[in-house]
Amino acid sequence: MELWQEMLRQSVDSGKDLVERFGFDPETSEKLNKFFHTRINPYYLSLIRHPGDPIWLQCIPDAAELQDENASDDPLNEERDSPVPSITHRYPDRVLFLITSQCSMYCRFCTRKRKVSDSSKINSKYIQDGIQYIASHPEVRDVILSGGDPLMVTDYALERVLAGLREIPHVEIIRLGTKMPCVLPQRITPKLCKMIRKYHPIYVNTHFNHPWECTAEAEKACAMLADAGCPVGNQAVLMKGVNDNPDVMLELHRKLLKMRVRPYYIYQADLTKGTNHFRTPVRVGLEIMDKLRGHTSGLAVPYYVIDAPGGGGKIPLLPQYVLGRNGKDIILRNFKYEIYTYPDVEEGTLDVQRVERKYLRKRREGRRTQHISHPSVRRPEPVER
Repeated sequence: MELWQEMLRQSVDSGKDLVERFGFDPETSEKLNKFFHTRINPYYLSLIRHPGDPIWLQCIPDAAELQDENASDDPLNEERDSPVPSITHRYPDRVLFLITSQCSMYCRFCTRKRKVSDSSKINSKYIQDGIQYIASHPEVRDVILSGGDPLMVTDYALERVLAGLREIPHVEIIRLGTKMPCVLPQRITPKLCKMIRKYHPIYVNTHFNHPWECTAEAEKACAMLADAGCPVGNQAVLMKGVNDNPDVMLELHRKLLKMRVRPYYIYQADLTKGTNHFRTPVRVGLEIMDKLRGHTSGLAVPYYVIDAPGGGGKIPLLPQYVLGRNGKDIILRNFKYEIYTYPDVEEGTLDVQRVERKYLRKRREGRRTQHISHPSVRRPEPVER
């Protein structure tokens, strides 16, 4: 048994554990564990500094989860776009492929609680059905492995899936959506990385929400994946009391870049049952983006998106940088709130065919022409023959 598997066996994972370890009321702990299973592995548990801190909020059940019972189990309408139980096919050229229902730590803000922690939701037949679906749809070039956490399966089981996908000619890209580098970095082993290298290009999207999660162990795990040839990106969720602060997000994204992890998304929290207490006003997310753009490297600025309720997909949101127009001029503001104008180009004023004919005529005449004398067109110097 590997270290990460032994650590999983030592997890806090029952209502009884909640009572004994955290002093929960027995009746409340039973309800919470029934609503959404608890699992907190020893590594992530060790990151808690005090009750109610940003790590605690993400992993310790809260009675607030029982207060929005009328919310949806499937706010993104994934089931509608699931032609087989393991596949969500929403976008034209890519699919989400669920290969396990298990996670090493059950996030209290999880958007897929209807499947996660329920072993009946994903099985070997569903996985095979997923591979067959992908094989029969040549438009699918990008496959995102998720769950649960795809790194919860053994190296052997994961390799079977990767090998099966690589036998499909039209699958160009495979992505692993895993929280392991953050919540159980011991899962990232030399053996796993050696296996992954055989099936490139493989991208990894992981999930850090707070700077305290950027530990030496997490940095080592991300470095191993990067050294194995996997570009690593991060998808954070904006949550009240966890990271709804520009300084916290700035620190997080700077630390991620030092760990060779590219900030990719900040998600507005979904409308999932049991997670309403994590939601923040959209204004907060826009203010955070306003304090990132221009104040730090563009590499540290992710997209801020709402995954539209009802299955509309990811919609990016930006602070208002275009303030209006003055005639043909666009009025802009920068990160310092300084105002600038940019003269826009009037459509239809450039006769491209005329410029092209002039260029070709000069070439036929054998003239050396550095560029066409129009400010919007640049051409390379003709090659001497």
